[in-house]
Amino acid sequence: MPSEGIGGLLKARVEDFRVEESSKIPAFEDKGRFTVARVTLTNWETNRYIRRLARSCGINKNRIFSSGLKDKRAVTTQVLIIDAPRKRVESVKIPDSTIEVLGRTHQKATMGDHEGNRFTITVRGCCDELGNPIDAKEAMRRVHEIREGLSEVVGSDAFPNWIGPQRFGSARPVTPEVGKAVIEGDFESAVDIYVGMEGAREGPESEEFRSSWRDEKDPGKSLQIAPDRLGYEKSMLEHLVKKPDDFVGAFKTLPHSLQLLMVHSAQSLAFNHSLSARMESRMSIIEPVEGDLVAPILSNGRIDVGKMALVSSTNLERCQRNCKFGRLAVTGILPGNDSNVAKGEPGKFEVQGIDAAGLSDVDWVVNEIPRLTTSGTRRALSVPFRDFSVEQAQDTNDLFNRWDDGPLEGDRWHPEGASLRLRFTLPAGAYATVLMREFMRSPLDHY
Repeated sequence: MPSEGIGGLLKARVEDFRVEESSKIPAFEDKGRFTVARVTLTNWETNRYIRRLARSCGINKNRIFSSGLKDKRAVTTQVLIIDAPRKRVESVKIPDSTIEVLGRTHQKATMGDHEGNRFTITVRGCCDELGNPIDAKEAMRRVHEIREGLSEVVGSDAFPNWIGPQRFGSARPVTPEVGKAVIEGDFESAVDIYVGMEGAREGPESEEFRSSWRDEKDPGKSLQIAPDRLGYEKSMLEHLVKKPDDFVGAFKTLPHSLQLLMVHSAQSLAFNHSLSARMESRMSIIEPVEGDLVAPILSNGRIDVGKMALVSSTNLERCQRNCKFGRLAVTGILPGNDSNVAKGEPGKFEVQGIDAAGLSDVDWVVNEIPRLTTSGTRRALSVPFRDFSVEQAQDTNDLFNRWDDGPLEGDRWHPEGASLRLRFTLPAGAYATVLMREFMRSPLDHY
């Protein structure tokens, strides 16, 4: 499969990354307890917006329900279920967002409820592997060539189902490290890592704040220089000022969904290591072998983990045939305290991945916060994409500072390179940046 890619940068402006959630609207009831609203956010991280919306509605943030967390530097549209009166929700005015009230319902939303996401993504500054600009014709040729190569290696319009860098934090990969500390019951380390870990391109104020915490561990002193935008870190430190050494309480100031994300990130690290080991061995991720666990593929592209089947000598041909026709998917492990590990050679790769993530000795039980205990699950090793298109995008002068500063050493983009707009739909839980990496092959901080 061609490997040179088109290079380039994503999110050179907020409008270059658009996500529209595809979800079933819950059944409306005039006397329903909850308000159903479709919100469109510009440059809002989902959890931060929910906190702001909760304040405006006069309710606790845990009374607003969503089925997915979206990218911050993007324009995103999704459905929220809000435990507040309709008129109160309709009266809310929050900058860089719109709220369309759809009706009332008795139904909540839970994480992962939506069917998928429709993406419209512009990549700017396309260049070859040496950093020389390429025009739109060459860039589109490369995209089509890579798409064909993916079809040969993975399957028609499918790609390896890596868990994307935003799950870990591409500029500050903090979440799996915090997650491992939480699973081990070491909440002091969890808070320490979350507040103090260095990040790339965070700016001098954030660097000074994190350095202050790492050097002195003084919550009051660090709070004095904490940038306003680091609201979660500030909430943790404010709690420690009031209750020194209550690191469990400090961690619990994070939104519930973000607490869970930390644990999921540790699971995700193990999955990625397992997938990497399997691909390095050149074992197929679309054709099962004995020992694999396969799952039915639902109409929305997700898998039915409740109907998993072990591949054996007696059903191997049937499973291979159903995988070929897109009815079944080969799966990998997201470990937990009751997870099923594959057998044989596939199982060896899963154990290898868990070891590489540093998780072989944990039991996944979080006694201090039981709701963070996870039983584990499985995830498809490959994922389909559909409704794909690519076209040349217009150039614009309204771009972020990094563009004005020009490429740095190690970057792979060029200000004179072409801009392309790609559109595609992915199942819930799949990462657009992972598919874009297949086309771009740029360094991690370009996404």
